[in-house]
Amino acid sequence: MYRLLATTRPAIRNPAVLHRLLSTSVETMQESSIQSSKVLTLETMNPNVRKMEYAVRGAIPIRAEELRDQLKKEPGSLPFSKITPCNIGNPQQLNQKPLTFLRQVSALMEYTDLLAPENIDVTRKLFPEDAIERAKRNLSYVGNAAGAYTQSLGVQEIRENVARFIEQRDGFPADSNNICLTSGASGAVERVLDILVSSPNVGVMIPIPQYPLYTATLAHLNAQAIPYYLQEDSDWQLSAADMERSLSEARAQGIDVRAMAVINPGNPTGGCLLEENIAEIVRFCEREKLVLLADEVYQTNIYTGTNPFVSFKKVVSQLQSPVELFSFHSISKGMIGECGRRGGYYEAVNIDEKIMGQLVKLASVSLCPNVQGQMAVDTMVNPPRPGDASYDLYKREIDAIYESMKRRAKKLAHAFNSLPNMSCNEAQGA
Repeated sequence: MYRLLATTRPAIRNPAVLHRLLSTSVETMQESSIQSSKVLTLETMNPNVRKMEYAVRGAIPIRAEELRDQLKKEPGSLPFSKITPCNIGNPQQLNQKPLTFLRQVSALMEYTDLLAPENIDVTRKLFPEDAIERAKRNLSYVGNAAGAYTQSLGVQEIRENVARFIEQRDGFPADSNNICLTSGASGAVERVLDILVSSPNVGVMIPIPQYPLYTATLAHLNAQAIPYYLQEDSDWQLSAADMERSLSEARAQGIDVRAMAVINPGNPTGGCLLEENIAEIVRFCEREKLVLLADEVYQTNIYTGTNPFVSFKKVVSQLQSPVELFSFHSISKGMIGECGRRGGYYEAVNIDEKIMGQLVKLASVSLCPNVQGQMAVDTMVNPPRPGDASYDLYKREIDAIYESMKRRAKKLAHAFNSLPNMSCNEAQGA
């Protein structure tokens, strides 16, 4: 990226200098806002939004967009012809092939004339029978209107499929009434944090290194991010001593620590927690009266036989723990990779019934999740089965994407480890 910056202006290689320049820029804007006749200025806006930072959409990506616009308007003006964004997990922008079955079902749902009796014979020459039947079934869930609002918590039948998926994964019952479909896992995390934070004194424990969704959302809610540190020398497992230290230091400062967020498999570490470490975390949250937030969007991206994915829901059920748990999943990651469709869900476990009612109210404010995102969640949790017309192709595509991700994860770790004074753990997942 320094090379890109140097093509049009001097590169700023010192982070401290860059921070001062950005801060000066904000201060300059604030000064000009004071003299403005506008009602909405940097001075009058919500200060929590102003202080919020979201690095994956920060200064470097903004500069990349400027350079992209320059290439569009002035081809050949830079010593490269294309910019590849690497600031965020966005698989299809990096040429990951969409899953054929998912796109076939989506196409049929979007253009329902293909399912009309007078056209169905032609449609059957283009689409497999199971994709046609899935599209008809999904349309029946929404009154044959894929552009209409659904229930606020999401289509009931799809929530039931999510519950079956969780039961098959973990071996313990799941209740569709405890599942809410959302516009991506980010929307689910934001909603849960929204209901957790009641004052600026509320704190949430977050892992370091972390995905910046958590610090950004907590800043927006004017709450406290309480860092705890993952242990690189033990493949990014969590240390009981560090969890205790982080919590006790925050509470000693008078912070009302209410929850602990865990990302497993880890983003950005690539670590995958062992079952005994998960049990330790569950017991810790139970003992310290913390709500547990389990971000599990990379659960299918496991590259090692030593650290299989184990869900927090499974461990909570095995321990018969009363700990309050929200777990999150998404279509954006894994082999689905449909980031732009914005589909995800959360499952609530051991949550007070009155709070569940408040969560329904929060969901109703947004009317409903993205309908095509909901349908993609259905494919993720209820894919073609052996014997279905689309099964062989679906499995080949899933396997090819998985093996490609696994190869690239190993290749990247090897590249880092070949650099002088650099070490990098091999990715176990994510």
